[in-house]
Amino acid sequence: MEDTTGSNPQSLGFTEKLKSWLSWSWTYVCFIWFGMVLIMIYVLWSPLKLQETLTSVFLNTLTPKFYVALTGTSSLISGLILIFEWWYFRKYGTSFIEQVSVSHLRPLLGGVESSSTTGLFSSVNGEAEPRPSVSECKVWRNPLNLFRGAEYNRYTWVTGKEPLTYYDMNLSAQDHQTFFTGDTQQLRPEDAVMQKAWRERNPQARIRAAYQAIEMNHECAAAYVLLAEEEATTITEAERLFKKALSIGGYNRPYLSLLTTDDGYINLLVYIKRRLAMCARKLGRIKEAVKMMRDLMKEFPLLGMLNIHENLLEALLELQAYADVQAVLAKYDDISLPKSATICYTSALLKARAVSDKFSPEAASRRGLSTAEMNAVEAIHRAVEFNPHVPKYLLEMKSLILPPEHILKRGDSEAVAYAFFHLQHWKRAEGALNLLHCTWEGTFRIIPYPLEKGHLFYPYPGCTETADRELLPSFHEVSVYPKKELPFFILFTAGLCSFTAMLAMLTHQFPELMGVFAKAFFSTLFAPLGFFADKMESFMPSSFWHQLTRI
Repeated sequence: MEDTTGSNPQSLGFTEKLKSWLSWSWTYVCFIWFGMVLIMIYVLWSPLKLQETLTSVFLNTLTPKFYVALTGTSSLISGLILIFEWWYFRKYGTSFIEQVSVSHLRPLLGGVESSSTTGLFSSVNGEAEPRPSVSECKVWRNPLNLFRGAEYNRYTWVTGKEPLTYYDMNLSAQDHQTFFTGDTQQLRPEDAVMQKAWRERNPQARIRAAYQAIEMNHECAAAYVLLAEEEATTITEAERLFKKALSIGGYNRPYLSLLTTDDGYINLLVYIKRRLAMCARKLGRIKEAVKMMRDLMKEFPLLGMLNIHENLLEALLELQAYADVQAVLAKYDDISLPKSATICYTSALLKARAVSDKFSPEAASRRGLSTAEMNAVEAIHRAVEFNPHVPKYLLEMKSLILPPEHILKRGDSEAVAYAFFHLQHWKRAEGALNLLHCTWEGTFRIIPYPLEKGHLFYPYPGCTETADRELLPSFHEVSVYPKKELPFFILFTAGLCSFTAMLAMLTHQFPELMGVFAKAFFSTLFAPLGFFADKMESFMPSSFWHQLTRI
């Protein structure tokens, strides 16, 4: 069999051997170089009178103005490095110098790169499990995502800021391509046009492609969906276009799902009905929206991955139908089902609502917590452990932005999406935010090492920050948990900048006193070299080196 890799095994083996030899010898080269420097200093110490030369040059010849300029320049350079390091840390969450050192210098020194994406951590049942990598942090479609034309674009027109990132919109384009095209569907000409339309980066190009598909076939439902999402500037107009898409393909027949086996058409039907329910919710027809969501969940029970129940929970909370909310939670807040911030925090809200109107931290500290209050506090701790970013948005300690079209569970993107729609429900429950304010930080005392072990859930994933920075716009300050300590190089450059600036100021104000200090410092600095030279002189006279130089 021919070698298809296009590489020579012998050359690869030689390259690997050469690389390993260089890595092995690098450490010894440093020690040899250091030894040669010491020997050179000793050889040249007496002939060149290094001690007298250094003393005369550094202490007698140079004026205080030189030292002021030297220390001032050092302070300026270290200050610029500090500013750059701080900016890089705020933007990317790591130190630039540390990143370069680990990426480029460590392999040269023969170090083995530590895996930042895998490792064994204890799960809630005590068993070891691999820590999820960045690629394993699954991004989910936001169940309550807004309309681009009627909501996202209006924000852009008012503020001039783009609320969606290219990464987020690209994920949506991939969702639409795969979701609206079944495995057995034969692509018609208008379907091919729509496949290209979803991939277009320019919104106007997408809209033009949708009109082109409608010209080819007036019953292209996917084209009307795109126009409802992106061209409609009001929810009313978007609802009209969705109804048009529902009617032209016969999607309004309740038994369609039993007549067709095409996944693409079924998915398109579910998407249209769901968006129509969301339009009814936004237009104030909440009972109608609840009925549409219940019918949709009953008609397509296997599509639980779409999280339609989260839309239903939000609408029921708006109706203040708390008994119905509890019934939905009883079905979906199960240990075997994946959790979300909506489920955990809605459960906490219901329990907090039962005791929050009479809750007083002073009274609770005197008499202790009652059973109902303890249940509410435990529910809050459970919710905060699942997503620790939410409380700051609910308590308005951080400003809200428009939620992205995709979210990362347990991440800042999910917290933004939840608080954007549910903050009003927490405000409506009297005292609920006060109870949250008094108790949410107690969660962190239960979980002192969130990345290594969890309490009620698995350890907090370490990949949320990277994914959230891709999903959330650049003008939003991404919430990071647990809080990262300042890197060593930021602290080092800050100390170096402050120290050299202080030396420059003292040298300028007190040149004579600093001159005495400098003499004492250099004398102390060169004392070990003098001691080393004396010891070498006792073992090997300098005349021996003098004879060698003559030879």
